[in-house]
Amino acid sequence: MRLVIVTGMSGAGKTSALKMLEDMGFYCVDNLPVPLVGKFAELVTGREGEISSAALGIDVRSGEGLSELENTLNEWERESLPYEILFLDASDEMLIKRYKETRRSHPLAGKERLDRGIARERQKLEFLKKRADYILDTSTLLTRELKEELDRIFLDHERFSSLFVTVLSFGFKYGIPSDADLVFDVRFLPNPYYDEKLRGFTGNDREVQEFVKKGRTAEIFLEKLYGMIDFLLPYYVKEGKNQLVIAIGCTGGKHRSVTIANMLYESLLAHREIGLKIEHRDIDKDSRVKG
Repeated sequence: MRLVIVTGMSGAGKTSALKMLEDMGFYCVDNLPVPLVGKFAELVTGREGEISSAALGIDVRSGEGLSELENTLNEWERESLPYEILFLDASDEMLIKRYKETRRSHPLAGKERLDRGIARERQKLEFLKKRADYILDTSTLLTRELKEELDRIFLDHERFSSLFVTVLSFGFKYGIPSDADLVFDVRFLPNPYYDEKLRGFTGNDREVQEFVKKGRTAEIFLEKLYGMIDFLLPYYVKEGKNQLVIAIGCTGGKHRSVTIANMLYESLLAHREIGLKIEHRDIDKDSRVKG
């Protein structure tokens, strides 16, 4: 029997996660009053063969009863009742953006500003986040990518780390990404822009990749870059970091940065314990700009 509590910040994707778990075969219940949580656990764990996995959605809509949940969890641990907590999170900026797009009101904001309601919610849910087995930051996740992460945890049973890594190519001409944690400049590599035959291609094309790799400088750089990131990843996990954005930049974000970002992404695929995706922010911008 697998019992999962699905919780997290309002607007971070809890409802979507519950629907995805339901598609996986979980028996899902959302917003059950906290005093009934213990009874729910007794029912689903006591019906052998009928329910093999259940998910329970809990959030700040539980009101003052939310504080009672900690006592329930402590009791489950004393009784050795197995349970897991999935916590959905997102940056304050992204949560505000999502609320403004949907024009919904935050459950704790009332007539005050959104950021104050979000701050209160973080405080109320802090005890759940500290106990969480899985923390997913959905700030930059597409719905498809959220499903892939849940599949890895609940279907493939892979070892989970809460760290989600985005490898991002960009052009310095358009500015350094504001959310970048690590920024690397690859403008020292051969520039395909000056070859008329390659100017219209991108770092996703074999011809450009071969040009950028001339002389092995790119490969040597990648070896050193991967070595450093491979060293850093477990320390980021240990510190509880949820999102890591590695930004690779060239002039226009079309040729060199795309090539190196692709190479780094392929190397990082060996780390099955992290979430991973790649983005090319400026690849489709003005082709006349140097790559």
